[in-house]
Amino acid sequence: MSRYRLQPTPAQERVLLEHCGHARFVWNLAVEQHSHWRPGRGSVPRYLEQCRQLTEARAEFEWLRAGSQMVQQQALRDFAQAMSDFFNGTHRRPTWRKRGRRESFRVVAVKPADVRRISRHVGELKVPKVGWVRFRWSRAVPEGVKSYRVNQDQAGRWHVAFAAIPEPIPAPGRGEVVGVDRGVAVSAALSTGALFCAPTLRDTEKTRLLRLLRKLARAKRGSNRRGKVKVAIAKLKARETDRRKDWVEKTSTDLARRFDVIAVEDLKTGNMTRSAKGTLAKPGRNVRQKAGLNRGILAAGWGQLVERLEHKAPGRVVKVNPAYTSQRCSACGIVEAKSRESQADFRCRSCGYACNADVNAAKNIKHAAGHAVSARGGLPLGEPANREPQPVLLSA
Repeated sequence: MSRYRLQPTPAQERVLLEHCGHARFVWNLAVEQHSHWRPGRGSVPRYLEQCRQLTEARAEFEWLRAGSQMVQQQALRDFAQAMSDFFNGTHRRPTWRKRGRRESFRVVAVKPADVRRISRHVGELKVPKVGWVRFRWSRAVPEGVKSYRVNQDQAGRWHVAFAAIPEPIPAPGRGEVVGVDRGVAVSAALSTGALFCAPTLRDTEKTRLLRLLRKLARAKRGSNRRGKVKVAIAKLKARETDRRKDWVEKTSTDLARRFDVIAVEDLKTGNMTRSAKGTLAKPGRNVRQKAGLNRGILAAGWGQLVERLEHKAPGRVVKVNPAYTSQRCSACGIVEAKSRESQADFRCRSCGYACNADVNAAKNIKHAAGHAVSARGGLPLGEPANREPQPVLLSA
């Protein structure tokens, strides 16, 4: 999706917030209906039945009738799609939406005349019940868009995202392969030896964030002071998020343009970043340490990087088994846990090969993709197997 910064007037912003409130209300009603279902009962209302119920509700309540029917029906369609994804096992069960979090609504049946450019950096978008709303024309709007989503982040910024299938980046055609190892200290290490780190907040910004968090802990719940502090914290975190997204876009584009095949580890990021607090009956261990690790993984953009690579280089991203990639010597193939002397240093106990630990893992990932494995005797990557070191060191 192509996202742009929306610039509504105060009057338009009030109507946009009403649309978000209506979409949130309809979504929560659908969640409540499905929460009452139990095995043995009749089926829950589907999308068409919910649309009929929505028509009856709009006829009864004037405040709901004043909103856009399209916005409210699309909230029901989004819920139906979310339930379908849940039953397919690709997403979690949809839950309640809260005010001030992920405020958004979707508009469909967009016509070419609903989007226009009025100057070099300014465009206009036609929103139901709102009229023409300006947005920053940072790049060309994709042709043939049929829908868009308007959302407001916790920092109070408005954005519009046009639904469009991006054009894939063509492969260079040189047959080059690269392995990418993702980590916390180093966000992405390439088998070529290049190291990339996702940008975060500066030291001064981290100090200010810590001061704001302490002020938030002292503020009274529901007070205006607490609301202002939360907005200030959200703006700082949004700045970090924007930097990470920009880094992901630039890094993924660079990799898609330079290499024909991109090998990454098949990591389950969602499972790896789950909380370790456990339950009251069985509380977890090292909860705070696990929470810090989760924040580090999310700040490194592991999932975002692979997702954008799959969008820009479809069919050229190879996922390999991550087992023993950090313990295996990329030169001789010996697996030894003590070879990784520290977070950054790797020295093989068998052949003495020394390398950056993340780069060594990236080389193993590249070998596992099936390009250097056959030259080394077909050593399979997912099984620890120790053998005599090879007399010739193979470079990646």
